[in-house]
Amino acid sequence: MSELAFQDHYPDDYAHCFGCGRLNPEGHHLKSYWDGEETVCRYTPDAKYTGGFPGFLYGGMIASLMDCHGAGTAAAAKAREDNKPISRFVTASLQVDYLAPTPVNTELEVRGKVVEIKGRKVTVALTLSAAGTLCAKASVLYIQIKGQE
Repeated sequence: MSELAFQDHYPDDYAHCFGCGRLNPEGHHLKSYWDGEETVCRYTPDAKYTGGFPGFLYGGMIASLMDCHGAGTAAAAKAREDNKPISRFVTASLQVDYLAPTPVNTELEVRGKVVEIKGRKVTVALTLSAAGTLCAKASVLYIQIKGQE
């Protein structure tokens, strides 16, 4: 993609997240983009992230991928609504439903859709799929960091 990812707009002070921080040398460096009214992120987890059953992804990693992509979605949506630079959001509530085993060494697609923006609060619905199979869905409430509104 030629456009910058949401995470590439984060100020340096907020760019160290393990999942999506561009300045974290050990992190996953997730990249999220608009795809119409939804957002999309693609990531291929390596086998070292396997869970209790070989070949399938650890559940905490699934939650982490969805959480980081959702935070980027919240930030980008709020910036677009307010016509302001992107700001950072933190997670207030994360509810993940695991629907099917998620394979490692397979490109995952995480999609986000803004459900509601209300002041500094943004609710995002997320899905995570592997090879066309819906593996998890989540609902997350994010709060804009005070002073960045």
